Amino acid sequence: MNAWAMKRFWTDVAVEKGDAGWRILLDTRPVRTPAKSALDLPTEAMASAMAAEWEAQGEVVDPRAMPITRSANSAIDRVRPQHAEVAAMLAAYAETDLLCHRAEAPEGLVARQAEGWDPLLDWAAGTYGARLTPTAGILPVDQDATALSRLADAVSETGAFQLTALHDLVALSGSLVLGLATAHGRLEPDEAWALSRIDEEWQIAQWGRDEEADATAAFKLGEFRHAHRFWGLSTNS
Repeated sequence: MNAWAMKRFWTDVAVEKGDAGWRILLDTRPVRTPAKSALDLPTEAMASAMAAEWEAQGEVVDPRAMPITRSANSAIDRVRPQHAEVAAMLAAYAETDLLCHRAEAPEGLVARQAEGWDPLLDWAAGTYGARLTPTAGILPVDQDATALSRLADAVSETGAFQLTALHDLVALSGSLVLGLATAHGRLEPDEAWALSRIDEEWQIAQWGRDEEADATAAFKLGEFRHAHRFWGLSTNS
């Protein structure tokens, strides 16, 4: 039977501190990842949150109700073995960062982008010494190599669990700067999400809402909030 379609086989869930981190015990047996790796967690807070997911399972395990477990499995089985590749992929977002691609018109949208995005570019410049340059139109601009290198360093310095969270924060928003600002507390997740959707919300104001698009956006917002929480759990000792 697929491990993610299994029936509940345990009665008790416990958290234990091991030599390599915190772990979850199901009737004294440690939980392992789908790849059979040890599921060692960086903080007690994450272990407690994951234990609550396992404790809340009914007769049949529902992986959709276990986002912390899912992300931890990904961190160990997928991100950690290819940390450098994942970090490089995320760092590359800075080359065409959403916050740097501005509309040429209408004036209202141009002003809204500047008001929302310029302070975040200033934050990146002040925090990382990385000044990215905005441009109008569809053609990309060559960003300063030093700025790109400093942002890449900030990404590569994160551990596997943090990088897993940052991956979703960046990929869902389309912006490395927004992802870093959310992870490091410059923005609350809902605020960051709204900033990532300035263009979409402008179009909606002109043409009306679409139920399917709204449902997709709502799902992505939920994933974005989860990524923010997972980042926090990975650093809260």
